[in-house]
Amino acid sequence: MKKDIQIPNVTDVEIAVIYEFNDEYKTDDWNVYIINNKNVDLEQVLIVSQGFNNTKATSILRKKINKLPANSFAKVEFIQPELFKLHNRFHVTFFEGNTLQEKTFLFEKNTVKEGALRMIPELKKRGILAS
Repeated sequence: MKKDIQIPNVTDVEIAVIYEFNDEYKTDDWNVYIINNKNVDLEQVLIVSQGFNNTKATSILRKKINKLPANSFAKVEFIQPELFKLHNRFHVTFFEGNTLQEKTFLFEKNTVKEGALRMIPELKKRGILAS
């Protein structure tokens, strides 16, 4: 029975933490984005995020995006720099056609920092991609 279950391998979907200027508040902020590099729309995208280590865990945050068009991106949430001392996990589920897909992205503790920034071409901004 288990051999009959096909678990698709998710490709061309990324989570990035971007360091960008906030025009409204005149501050440099860290924001989380989801990137869809597929040539098809993603539907019913659910992103569940949490920061954690051996002794602490943050509240679980959930974000739903009804439709993420092909070759596009969307801002998921603002993330406070104090959370970079923790592992930050983003569990993403979505429908591609009629197939439910999922992938977990992880930013290891202390890996999100200004010295690790690189250009993320899809957003044309500097940031870090999750593993």
